[in-house]
Amino acid sequence: MLYIIGLGLGDEKDITCKGLEAVKKADRVYLEEYTSILTVGKRALEAFYERDDLIVADRELVEQGDEILRDADSADVAFLVVGDPFGATTHSDLALRAKNANIRCRIIHNASIMNAIGCTGLQLYSFGETVSIPFWTETWQPDSFYDKIIGNLSRGLHTLCLLDIKVKEPTLESLTRKKREYEPPRFMTVNQAASQLLQIIEQKQSTELSTEKRLSAESVCIAVSRVGSSDQKMVSTTLKQMTDVEMGPPLHSLVIAGTLHPLEQEYISEFAL
Repeated sequence: MLYIIGLGLGDEKDITCKGLEAVKKADRVYLEEYTSILTVGKRALEAFYERDDLIVADRELVEQGDEILRDADSADVAFLVVGDPFGATTHSDLALRAKNANIRCRIIHNASIMNAIGCTGLQLYSFGETVSIPFWTETWQPDSFYDKIIGNLSRGLHTLCLLDIKVKEPTLESLTRKKREYEPPRFMTVNQAASQLLQIIEQKQSTELSTEKRLSAESVCIAVSRVGSSDQKMVSTTLKQMTDVEMGPPLHSLVIAGTLHPLEQEYISEFAL
């Protein structure tokens, strides 16, 4: 059987009892590290699971190869995912490939940022479409996520912004060589996300006819970092001030607040800048 197991958001102890049982009996265990990270590394997981053979699975191994599904029709294979197994579409694809290969697949769920964002005190049913904010480059500066934020604001809904991470990204120079070289890991901060949003706002101001429900430098937003860990941090402030907020190590997420209920307003005031 193929087990796709959520690890939760904090450290090695956030795995469920069912998940830990599956890990301990699996013949092979893969650890996916490119869609998210825990606050602890591979060694801490191996020590807690009492096995020293975790296989780190990068994007190429998961999305292009059949290594993970190898012999999974006759052996137990565990695939570990930070957060919940279906927090990223790539893992749905793995489950579908297993089904097409007549391999039994069991999903063991856990907490993800999609529900743990309730730690901000904002009601989950008041969130609209979640968006991803990618790192910009000099030649690539997409802004389609901005329109989704505006759509949520027009309905009074909050927006969870998932911030880009770059793990095992090949350097431009190495793409033309046979031997791959990789850039150091990068994790977008709320400061970078807020800065990119402010640049988009400046560009859009001249073309937007209505100011109602428009994102602005004074819009209320909430930054969260290392959700689920012992040093979890939350700050509420304006989008402009967010560019100077220090949230510490990754991972960071950003929430653009929609229409705030009085209870939500009271809750976020407890960690206002």
